[in-house]
Amino acid sequence: MSIVETIAAAVKPWNELYSHSKAVSASVTFVHLGALLLGGGFAVASDRVALRVRNADIDERRRVLRDFSTVHKPVLIALAVMVASGAALMLADVETFLVSPVYYTKMGLFVVLLANGYFVQRTERALAADPSPSNRLWGRFTFGAIASLTLWLSTTLAGVILMSN
Repeated sequence: MSIVETIAAAVKPWNELYSHSKAVSASVTFVHLGALLLGGGFAVASDRVALRVRNADIDERRRVLRDFSTVHKPVLIALAVMVASGAALMLADVETFLVSPVYYTKMGLFVVLLANGYFVQRTERALAADPSPSNRLWGRFTFGAIASLTLWLSTTLAGVILMSN
């Protein structure tokens, strides 16, 4: 028996519950998409502000950095909910997901998204110490915002492709 078959056998009760209950499958999907909407929405809105602050004065930059720092917690909570609900979705059909290159592409994009979030958070903290427009970290902050937008959209696209297969 292959590893995929072994995992499928172990989670068969969950597969049967998920497959035979519209309420369960709809609830898990809603939780996953709701977390994506909230976490991604907060992140995208913050990225937009990060891109707009490039030509702002120092006071506006300070305000943006303060606001930006408050977004990390809700985004991390949403990401945790997405991981839990995503695991439930994957375990409902391991024989499809664990052999899909799209699934591994999505997981890779997700890991890069997390790494970029860490990168942006460190940059934001360093900028808080010196938010002057001449600080070269603003370029890194902008790059992180562009990468974040790209990764949120790419991960979502991979998820849509995965669900349509």
